[in-house]
Amino acid sequence: MGKRSQNGAIALITIALSLLAAGYTFAQVWGNEPIHVQWRWFTIGQQVFYVGLLLDNVSVLMLLLVAFVALPVHAYSVAYMKGDSGIHRYWTYLSLFCSAMLGLVVADNLLLMYVCWELVGFASYLLIGFWFTRDAAAAANKKAFIVNRIGDIGFLIGFAILYSFLGTLDLNTLFGQEGFFATASGAEASGIIAHPKIPAGWLTTAGLAFFLGAMAKSAQFPLHVWLPAAMEGPTSVSSLIHAATMVAAGVFLLARIFPLFDDTALLVIATTGAVTAFVAAYFALTQYDIKKILAYSTISQLGFMMVGIGIGMYQLALFYLVTHAFFKCLLFLGAGAIIHELQHLNDKHQLGIDPQDIRHMGGLRKYMPITFVTMLIASLALAGFPLTAGYLSKDALLIHAFEWAALQNDASVAIPYVLAVASILTSFYILRLLAKVFLGSPAIGVMTSARPHEASAWMLVPMLVLAACSLFPLFTTSPLNYGQAWLLQKILPMAALPPLPLLHVLVPLLTTMATVAMTLLVWQWYVKQKYPLKAGGLFFRLSQQQGYVDVFYDRIVAAAVLRCSNVLFWVDKHIIDGAVNGLAALGRILAAIAGWVDQRLVDGFVRLVGKLAWGLGNVLRRSQTGRLQDYMASVFFIILVILLYHLIVQA
Repeated sequence: MGKRSQNGAIALITIALSLLAAGYTFAQVWGNEPIHVQWRWFTIGQQVFYVGLLLDNVSVLMLLLVAFVALPVHAYSVAYMKGDSGIHRYWTYLSLFCSAMLGLVVADNLLLMYVCWELVGFASYLLIGFWFTRDAAAAANKKAFIVNRIGDIGFLIGFAILYSFLGTLDLNTLFGQEGFFATASGAEASGIIAHPKIPAGWLTTAGLAFFLGAMAKSAQFPLHVWLPAAMEGPTSVSSLIHAATMVAAGVFLLARIFPLFDDTALLVIATTGAVTAFVAAYFALTQYDIKKILAYSTISQLGFMMVGIGIGMYQLALFYLVTHAFFKCLLFLGAGAIIHELQHLNDKHQLGIDPQDIRHMGGLRKYMPITFVTMLIASLALAGFPLTAGYLSKDALLIHAFEWAALQNDASVAIPYVLAVASILTSFYILRLLAKVFLGSPAIGVMTSARPHEASAWMLVPMLVLAACSLFPLFTTSPLNYGQAWLLQKILPMAALPPLPLLHVLVPLLTTMATVAMTLLVWQWYVKQKYPLKAGGLFFRLSQQQGYVDVFYDRIVAAAVLRCSNVLFWVDKHIIDGAVNGLAALGRILAAIAGWVDQRLVDGFVRLVGKLAWGLGNVLRRSQTGRLQDYMASVFFIILVILLYHLIVQA
């Protein structure tokens, strides 16, 4: 429809229908036998490729999650994007984004997954750079695109290795109950039985290659730099990217192909996840951009999920992915409501402020109470506070991480402790955000007279729905026992690790006490304004500058690439082009010589023969006069010559 599609009705109706279809599919498949249907796709030589749908517990769970989270984001966008000149593009890109993610989770083979994987990246490129007239947005979507290309090479290499050895890309054939790989049970839940066609080294390489793809898509350190930059897109887009689409794709991929990973690959995944969880939480401590704080929060929580996969409990990673989708989407929508209102005040009163800077906020609890309550619920869920969904999933993951570490005898035993520290930092930075945005006095005096108001119903209703989903009743009737969650009962293997009963009490207790302690600390520092630290210290600057990772990439990596490009350009221009141009010049010289020889010698000799023949012809022609006297004279002359010859010879 082009520019005629302004109100988003088509996008809203189609995502609503997708949710209904996903709900029906979930009801049919969840806890039952998988559904696998295929159609002939194409043939290369003797190899036939099929395209199809694989609907099992994991895929229908993600199917329902993507559609369920996308619907409130679409409804929210009606108000948030109202009046934007490119709104018709927005609905198109958003629908493409959701379509690609839905295709990714139901694909039955790695090739189709790769196609949808690339479409997800392409749609995110369009959405991140939606306001492409801004230089920052154009740079951000370029960064996202390039970093994800690095990961996509890994995905491509991974399934190329599998196809080379096994001759198939079908997920059911590879990872089904009777496929090439079989997941072990009981205490060896993280072990695999490799097919004898794949050597161990190639198996590890394939696993690490797939993880490279997930690292980029799910923004794991050090390929995380694109996600904070992606905040240049509309906030509603950020909520969807961070909740259930773009970054969730990497975690879903690893869960889908989990039986492929051997102990080496799993240890790399767990270590990377732990480092990412801590580093991103540390970076979030000192940020002032509200969306950037939430972006680093997402990176950190994705690190938790990667640890869940690395310790062999991908089911817990998926559980955390589901709960995280609700409260992280809510946090972004709440941030969007605040930004939307501050932008309105900024335009109306010419304040000259950055509407995303939390230093320009404060005291909004009085003016936006519903937004405050919903963001409080989401923040407590992020911190893992009791009675929230985040408490169930995060503590489950931490508990099993400690149980896993009890079986290790090397440095990997530190992984759960790193996660615990990251969890404490998470409580601090999200409570800091709440304090600086909603508590205390307004940072801008005009707020008192202008009186900011609550967002419209189109924005509040989706936030209230997500707030309800961020509490425990959606997952279990037992708020303090994650084992009763309906989601885990169908996908979590029984007795996956030796249970340590003390951890099931100690870990939740300590994390809750840490959250309470962080609340008191934040109250003293940011509400009572008794901040005791120096803002310019080394650790503060290291956090605020995101560990100088971007600086390193810009000044070292990008600069080296540019220098290498310049060298290659010089080689191409002066050596390769020089050689080509030299050969061309030599060719021209040889052609000129050949032309001269042809014109002067060959053609000259031909012309000389022609002239001789022409001259001789003229001579003979003149002798043919037709008069008897001339012929008699010629005979007399010939006889005279003969006589003279004989007289001279005889003499």
